[in-house]
Formats: sequence, C-alpha cells, structure tokens
Amino acid sequence: METKITYAHFAPELHIPNGTINIDFYIRLGATEHFCFRNDDGSIHVTELEIGGAVFHIHEIMPRLNALEPISAKGVTAVIGLFVPDVDAVMQKAIQAGATEISPAQDYDYGYRQGMFKDPFGHYWQVQKKI
Repeated sequence: METKITYAHFAPELHIPNGTINIDFYIRLGATEHFCFRNDDGSIHVTELEIGGAVFHIHEIMPRLNALEPISAKGVTAVIGLFVPDVDAVMQKAIQAGATEISPAQDYDYGYRQGMFKDPFGHYWQVQKKI
C-alpha cells in the first residue's frame, strides 16, 4: 500500500561558518528564535528560527558531510523562497538589517512579484508573492 503525505512543510537548514556567535540579522529581518544550542565557546551549533510560520534552521558547517556555507562553497548553495504579503516591505527590512540587494522587487509576466537579496552569510533569499 502506498503511503501518502497529507501534511508537510519545508524547513531548510542554512549553514554558517564555525565559530559564528551573532545571527542578529535574522532577528532584525523578523525571525523568532525557537531554540539555540551553542558550543562551549559560545558559538552557534544550531538554532531554529521562524518567519511568519516558515521554520528554518541555522547550523554551523559540517565538513564531514561536505555541508558548507556559500562563502566557503564559493557560490550560491540554494535560494530560499519566502512568500510574504508585502514584498517591498520585506526587501527594505532585509536591506536595513544588513542584506545586499541582488535584484529589486518587480512584477514578472508569470504572475509573481519578486525581489532577491543576499544575507550576511551569503544565502540568497527570493522574497515573493503571487499577484
């Protein structure tokens, strides 16, 4: 018998350099911290955050799994799609919190308003809504 998934949500894990102490960017972006486990030196091992019901994790890199953050990987490792009611407001908030704009918010022919930014750890976020 086939088992069907009737409920699921996607919770990406974003990697940061080992020894990272401060992830305030995500809090300034509007994230709520659910928990944070730190190493003996105070650096972050893993933390669970949520933005408007979207849960994600921040985790130190894991070289044994070849799980690197974008800066060490020398490229984009994933694009996080964040659906929000007000793309422009979230883009502005992200930039004020320390993000770098990759592409400004604009409407596309395929029916989405989207803007993209890079967070301080090199992760790309596509802020979007269906129009």
